[in-house]
Amino acid sequence: MRDHLSPQAGQPPAVPAQRRPPTEPGAPAPPLNLRVRQALNERLEYLNGATRRINSTLDPDGTVRSLVKVLVPVLADAALVHLREPIPVNERERTRPPSALRLHRAEGTRLGRRREAVTARPGGALAEALLQQSLVGPLVLGGRGSERLQPLFTELYGARALARLARGTALLALPLHGRGAVLGLLVLIRRPRAGDGKPARFDSADTHTAAHLATLAGLAVDTALRYTRESEIADQLQRSMLPAHLPQPHGVRLAHRYLPGESDAQVGGDWYDAIPLPGNRVALIVGDVMGHSLTSAAVMGQLRTSAQTLAALDLPPHEVLYHLDEQAQRLGREQHLATCVYAVYDPIANRIVVANAGHMPPALIHPDGRAELLDLPAGAPIGVGGVDFSSVELPALPGSALLLFTDGLVETRRRPISSGLELLRARLSTAHHHSPEQLCQEALKILPPGDRGDDIALLAASFDGIPAEDVAYWYLQPKHETPGRARRLAGHALRRWGLEELADNTELMVSELVTNAIQHATRPVTLRLVRTSHLRCEVGDDSPQLPRRRPAGPEDERGRGLHLVAKFAERWGATRLGGGKVVWFEQRLPS
Repeated sequence: MRDHLSPQAGQPPAVPAQRRPPTEPGAPAPPLNLRVRQALNERLEYLNGATRRINSTLDPDGTVRSLVKVLVPVLADAALVHLREPIPVNERERTRPPSALRLHRAEGTRLGRRREAVTARPGGALAEALLQQSLVGPLVLGGRGSERLQPLFTELYGARALARLARGTALLALPLHGRGAVLGLLVLIRRPRAGDGKPARFDSADTHTAAHLATLAGLAVDTALRYTRESEIADQLQRSMLPAHLPQPHGVRLAHRYLPGESDAQVGGDWYDAIPLPGNRVALIVGDVMGHSLTSAAVMGQLRTSAQTLAALDLPPHEVLYHLDEQAQRLGREQHLATCVYAVYDPIANRIVVANAGHMPPALIHPDGRAELLDLPAGAPIGVGGVDFSSVELPALPGSALLLFTDGLVETRRRPISSGLELLRARLSTAHHHSPEQLCQEALKILPPGDRGDDIALLAASFDGIPAEDVAYWYLQPKHETPGRARRLAGHALRRWGLEELADNTELMVSELVTNAIQHATRPVTLRLVRTSHLRCEVGDDSPQLPRRRPAGPEDERGRGLHLVAKFAERWGATRLGGGKVVWFEQRLPS
């Protein structure tokens, strides 16, 4: 450090004079051993403070910035940090010799700022210094031995830039060691004092101090790079398991948002989903796996997949949560708790059924603009086990909307959940007749800048409903004459809707599906026609056996029904339900 005393051999070096305790004017100088002890204490205090500052962040840029701040001006007049280009992100890249260095941070000098990445030529001074992983220097320009060490700095900055430095300037290069690799180079510059006539220098104590801080910084940068890489992998994993696009079923408009957290915490386990169900219904799901890690993201993917499977069985919302709770317990209860809200919207009945598992209550915006947080049985988080869940059925009139969200929206570092919920409710009260996209934007406006640590998932649904006059529904007894009656009922409905052009094919397909249904049904068969941008027909019965297309021989009288449906329908399918199945087909309406 600066303003060195001349300690006796074997004694620790001094520290800057400005850091020594002041003495009274005229007072005798303290004994040498006392001054040495004071210098040692101050050096240790400096190292402790520098260590805390260097290790205060998991951001590589922040670590490098902290390093140069603790070095300049206490230990050097200027500092430059060069990192490998590209920075190694995996073990294979770490084992390769560094091919280039790029100036990452400079403090107190313009040296090297206009240069691009410097290539470490095989056999050159820079490549040798990085391979030896040892310090270079200190070098005093114009001093003894400078010719031996100067090639490294010439390769880094160029001979012309070095020539502009004052004679007697001291340079010191130190490797930044990561775990099993050199990540870069730290260069310190100390200028000669004006009028002193003496060259600047780094003594052994300064060199060891700088080398210690460079080692700490190298390990901190390495930790930050590994952390950043893991966070990126976790974020990519989570985003890959979230739906890129939501379905747009008839009678409801959907929008979503996902925002990762802004803190040093790793990626969380928030998720959302929308799943079309039979009868033009749609399941709306938002959940949050507790914790921030790769494990949280992986568990989120497993729970989302399980929820999709359970939704396909058309189970009530509380039954879906019950089975998700069982799945989470199999994954490991202590580490895989999650909250979730599951809702099913029926655009024909204009009703919504909701169940909650320890999650934030959804916000319902009524057609008159009034917003409320639904008063649902809170339930316990998924994974706790032994807790019953219950469903609540509510009206969802056309013109209303529902917002499902995770706690990152309403809870921040300086704002409790209760205040955030009330702020959200008040904000949504001004979002009357907004589209679901606008609803998400309005909800995000309650976030204060720079005060968000957790990730956020939003799912907004605007309910339009399907008018009753666009729906025809019948219960049919499983009798031999039922297929003929079903044909007549379907034809009558199509003529009432002015869809005579679709009548022949529709009656044929309805007859085939109803014929298949009554062969296995023990209870009345259901037939429903729904007119939207498509004509959808659904035939339901109480048999869980799904129909399969089978090749029919030329003499077979059966087995041709599904082939006809596949030929004339634009789309068709079959869904197993909790109490049977539904077979459906769709046709585009004539323009």
